[in-house]
Amino acid sequence: MPKIKFFIKESWLLIVSSFFFGLLIAGANAAWKDKIDYNLNVYKYNKVAKAVLPEADNFEPALEEVKVKSSTGKELKTSVKKAVDSSGNGIGWAFICQGKGFADNVQLLLTVDMAFEKILGYGVLASTETVGYGDKIKTPSFNGQFVGAPTSEMQLTKTGDSTKIDSEIVSITGATISSRAVVDMINTFIPQVKEQMREKGLIGNE
Repeated sequence: MPKIKFFIKESWLLIVSSFFFGLLIAGANAAWKDKIDYNLNVYKYNKVAKAVLPEADNFEPALEEVKVKSSTGKELKTSVKKAVDSSGNGIGWAFICQGKGFADNVQLLLTVDMAFEKILGYGVLASTETVGYGDKIKTPSFNGQFVGAPTSEMQLTKTGDSTKIDSEIVSITGATISSRAVVDMINTFIPQVKEQMREKGLIGNE
C-alpha cells in the first residue's frame, strides 16, 4: 500500500496531464476531422487528376452537384470540374464515377474532352480489387483502351484488339467483374452527366 501511495504522489501530475492533453487531442481531432478529410480528399483528387491530365494546371469547379441514377436505381452524386491549362484555356472535364467492383466499391476519376465526345482517360481514386487480377484496372494495358475512346456506350468483350481505340473494351483475364464494373460505371455516368452539363449550358447540344 505505501508503494501505491508513493507512486500516486510522485506521478499524479503526469497522470492528470496525460488525461488533459488526451482530451485536447481528441477534441481537436473531432473539431478538425471534416477539414482534414476534405484536405486529404482534395490532395488525392488533384494528384490523380494531374496524373491523368498532366497538361492541366488547375481543376476549377464547374457543376457542384450532379445526380446520377445507378443501374440498381440508387441515386449517386458527383461534381464536375473544368481542367484548364496554364493560360486558363479549358482542356477537359473531370468527375468522379463510382460503382460496385468484385471486392467493394470502386471510385474512378474520369476525364473527357471539352465537347464531351472523347474520353481523355481515368485514374483510380479508391479500389480494393484483388491484387494481380482486378487491380489491373489501374494498368495502362487496360485503362489505356479508354484514352481517346468515344463517349458513346461501350461494350465489354473477352477477346479482341486491346490496342484499338474504339467502343469495345477487352476485359482483364480472370477479372471480368472488375472490368465490367469500370465499363458499367462509365456507361452510367457519362450520358447522365453530359445531359446535365447541356442543361446548364456548359456544353453544346451537338
